[in-house]
Amino acid sequence: MTYPKKLNDIITLFEGLSELERRETLIAYADQAKNQEPKEGELFDFEDTRKDEECTDSVGIYLRADEKGALHFRIKLGPQVQTLTRAMSSILCKGLEGLSPEQLQEVPQDFVPKIVGAELIRIRSQTVYYLLTRMKTAAKVWVKRSS
Repeated sequence: MTYPKKLNDIITLFEGLSELERRETLIAYADQAKNQEPKEGELFDFEDTRKDEECTDSVGIYLRADEKGALHFRIKLGPQVQTLTRAMSSILCKGLEGLSPEQLQEVPQDFVPKIVGAELIRIRSQTVYYLLTRMKTAAKVWVKRSS
């Protein structure tokens, strides 16, 4: 499977890191999560904010489609959301930027261990896939509503 270029660049970065460097880089991505939140005045085609069992706090998924149908996501995380989920929000917003709804649905989840590492996957097995699933669901709902 080939991944979208932006996501593949992130995967390649993580694959070349030691376990310590991987964790440090995940923390750096988590620190950037605020940059992925909706900006004042931004308009979205679809918004979904809720707290699911898989997460410790509320998560808001915001989707905007441009005139060419490319998707742009923002994610707003509640204050109790774990560091790994914060990191994944930054990674996914950057890595999936500009995909079509069809391209997004084709992105497999198998890249997550390449970024997070096997150790953290075992510890946080549910939450590492949570955001990607929510983003794919948001795109499906938006496509249905737009048809």
